[in-house]
Amino acid sequence: MDDEIEIPPFFLCPISLEIMKDPVIVSTGITYDRDSIEKWLFSGKKNSCPVTKQDISDADLTPNHTLRRLIQSWCTLNASYGVERIPTPRPPICKSEIEKLIKVSASSHQNQVKCLKRLRQIVSENATNKRCLEAAGVPEFLATIVSNNDLENGFDSSRSMTDEALSLLYHLETSETVLKNLLNNKKCNDIVNSLTKIMQRGIYESRAYATLLLKNILEVADPMQIMSLKPEVFIEVVQILDDQISHKAMKAAMHILVNICPWGRNRHKAVDAAAISVIIELLMDESFSSERRGPEMALVVLDLLCQCAEGRAEFLNHGAAIAVVCKKILRVSQTASDRAVRVLLSVGKFCATPNLLNEMLQLGVVAKMCLVLQVSCGSKTKDKAKELLKLHARVWKDSPCIPRNMIIAYPS
Repeated sequence: MDDEIEIPPFFLCPISLEIMKDPVIVSTGITYDRDSIEKWLFSGKKNSCPVTKQDISDADLTPNHTLRRLIQSWCTLNASYGVERIPTPRPPICKSEIEKLIKVSASSHQNQVKCLKRLRQIVSENATNKRCLEAAGVPEFLATIVSNNDLENGFDSSRSMTDEALSLLYHLETSETVLKNLLNNKKCNDIVNSLTKIMQRGIYESRAYATLLLKNILEVADPMQIMSLKPEVFIEVVQILDDQISHKAMKAAMHILVNICPWGRNRHKAVDAAAISVIIELLMDESFSSERRGPEMALVVLDLLCQCAEGRAEFLNHGAAIAVVCKKILRVSQTASDRAVRVLLSVGKFCATPNLLNEMLQLGVVAKMCLVLQVSCGSKTKDKAKELLKLHARVWKDSPCIPRNMIIAYPS
């Protein structure tokens, strides 16, 4: 089409350089296509006009009706060239309409159901609507429904409404500020505990959404809130991993453990929740190990948990733990290799017994450490491998279990 007709330059969006379908003017006087400028602003990293570099916000978008009509007329005139007329966009939802919708929903259960259905429709339309819903207090409204759930009563209408509110709350993709408000809002009746209950008793889909939301919320929590997490949180997060309810939920559960285990006594809570045995079983699962990121995060968690005595004890209680971790070295990624070597160094340094040292030798750990020193590997990983080999050189160095081509790498 561009080869046959010339498009007026002021019809093109300065960001995408495509014909604007819904031109809007920002506070600096520049016109952009709504979809392009919203993506620019909603990325969370930019709040300036792409042309003038002056600060703007998504609240400053004013429809440019005159330009839109010009573009539509131009499309009609050039229809013979295959140009399709741009439809008139629907006006964006307004904050007052949403506030009225929420207010009416409080009058009856039926109105609340209708409200959630309407909110679902609004959320699916565009990103602008999501920001409008956020400004109107919809996340707090949905969190209140989620927090007032009564899962013990079975799959009744109120439970279905809780599931719908939970799904909507996740798909709103709320900002960091709103997530912090949900975490600290007393009206939401402790959102973390509510999500934990859903992870325990909800249907599979709701358990997944609860895990994803919990990950987002805990990422903005302060250290004191993270250190005061109840053991039930760890139990349910580990159960999500054990049940393998979905790839996204498992990834979120791993992220949660990575973020919260370093704080306070959270390592001990995770160990008590059987995190180590579940993670080792996952590492033995070929389907879980088919992607790099899964084993990487699993080994990060193992490394964190093996930094405490209880974690090392649980690790050694699993008959396949040493073999599984050793197998991941030099097979997944540099990050995975580094964390795996750290795990083996932890148990080799603090739990060394004649039986353990012999087991590590028989399972090929010593040979693998020698290989790490020979291949292209991170310097920190090599240092940890060297430290482990030096610690037990008297037991390992002259062992016939180490191939000759490996023994030359054994540190003196």
